[in-house]
Amino acid sequence: MDCAILLCLSGGWPASVPCSRARAEFIRRITPWPVEPPLQIWRCPMRASHELNGTGKNGGRIFDILFDIPRHPLLQTITVAPSQEVGLSSTGVFPAERVETGDKSSDFSITLGRERADIDISGPEFNFVRSIRIFDVRNARQYEAGSEGDCERSAVVVLGTYGVQGDFSWQRSSIGTLPKDHVGLERWGDNCPSIRHRSVFVEWRDYGGKYGYEQVNY
Repeated sequence: MDCAILLCLSGGWPASVPCSRARAEFIRRITPWPVEPPLQIWRCPMRASHELNGTGKNGGRIFDILFDIPRHPLLQTITVAPSQEVGLSSTGVFPAERVETGDKSSDFSITLGRERADIDISGPEFNFVRSIRIFDVRNARQYEAGSEGDCERSAVVVLGTYGVQGDFSWQRSSIGTLPKDHVGLERWGDNCPSIRHRSVFVEWRDYGGKYGYEQVNY
């Protein structure tokens, strides 16, 4: 499945049954809870695909070969063992920590994927992988409180990104970093209209640089 997601994403999700299924899985993974990396490139065995010299440096040829679907069907996903990194549980989830948000505090856990692609994907032909960004907006609230109508605001925003070799990680972010296409918080900071919002927003660019996004409210 992740090989299909990789190829279909790079091609701008072309209209086909395999790419429709791949996109559905891509979106399902960001549907709470928990929010997963939508592309898990470490589950796509690219090193095993049509290499000439076994060095893993012919990644550019994968697209030419595998997009020729009538002769070369998509590779199957290979299930890999969980990460055994020191300091992580077998699921790769850090213990929940407390984050102060105004006069409230929220519990959340941060998942960090230590896995990465099994070939060198540092070249510009794989920029579409690094273009993927996931914004997890957790319980953003704005409301008037107290006898004098003070405006209370609290929010936790976490951003998921991909590294040079497709390794995935989460970091703290803020409402101010949300893409312009995100909807639901347009009046945040505008006087004090009542707002309560939770969503996950994922954006990407395909191989040619065309922009795409999806938002899931919950």
